[in-house]
Amino acid sequence: MVPKQYIDGDFPLSRLIKGGWHLAGGHGAVDPTTAKRDMAAFIDAGVTSFDCADIYTGVEQLIGDFRSQYPDHAKRLRVHTKCVPDLQQLADCNDQVIASIIDRSLQRLRMERLDLVQLHWWDYRVPGYVEAAMALARLQARGKIDRIGVTNFDTQRLSELLSAGVRVVSHQVQYSVLDQRPAAAMTTLCQQHKIALLCYGTVAGGFLAERWLAVPEPIAPFANRSLVKYKLIIDDFGGWTLFQELLHVLNDIAKRQQTDIATIASAAVLARSAVAAVIVGATSTSHLARNVQLGEIVFSAADRAALDGVMCRAQGPRGEVYSLERDREGPHGRIMKYNLNTPAA
Repeated sequence: MVPKQYIDGDFPLSRLIKGGWHLAGGHGAVDPTTAKRDMAAFIDAGVTSFDCADIYTGVEQLIGDFRSQYPDHAKRLRVHTKCVPDLQQLADCNDQVIASIIDRSLQRLRMERLDLVQLHWWDYRVPGYVEAAMALARLQARGKIDRIGVTNFDTQRLSELLSAGVRVVSHQVQYSVLDQRPAAAMTTLCQQHKIALLCYGTVAGGFLAERWLAVPEPIAPFANRSLVKYKLIIDDFGGWTLFQELLHVLNDIAKRQQTDIATIASAAVLARSAVAAVIVGATSTSHLARNVQLGEIVFSAADRAALDGVMCRAQGPRGEVYSLERDREGPHGRIMKYNLNTPAA
């Protein structure tokens, strides 16, 4: 079983969270019946936290249908969704806009109160992120939201929300053996304020796996959006040669632990300071047996030294959390979709 812990006092959290982005398109066809049956299997294995978003096309609705059709499983489930106003909407983002996003999520998920809502703000040059967080807090006071979190905020802006009195309980960030951006200032801030880090990208969209060990560097086009995104992270990390060194180290540890590279890569992040859970995108139960091993992984001093020996030579990614992705003219920013939260979505 996947281990569980509590954040913010009494909010239950499985240390492995089932990600929902892979069910939103761009990763192959999704059969709703199979997807809902798989959700039940994850919950039975102890994965009782699911991640989704208002902008993940069809995913809130799919989870809502699951909750209706599997009521006993739904009682054990906590759903983490997001509030992501469109880039083109930021300048006019007021209480009414935020309320409409939340009401739509409540309807899709078939819930009277959302368990966790995580705010994202595309462009800090457009003011309003503090006001948007305060709007969520007012909806929380009205009973529409249980807990408030954020996603992809940098240290300065998260500090501004805290200074404004918003009780932030979690922060969803990209964090992996390839991407160490949250390890310094962000981790310190989150520890000071008891904010749980929920980490995505721990398997780099599938690149941290045996299938990529000792193979030539792949060339675009790639099979899905995850591979496009995380190949850029590999390039920032130091390129394919250094990535192969890291894979070999992970593979050696995986063999000793009788598991696979992806499990070791996720467990390495789970062992980091302030990290409460890792988010693993799954379109099926094919890796579930390995996923539930996360809580059993223990790294020796030699394991940690071997990993650090490669990671200390990383060239990047550099900067604050999500700073590269905010540059819409850069390679990371150009692949983003900024306007998915339309009223008709």
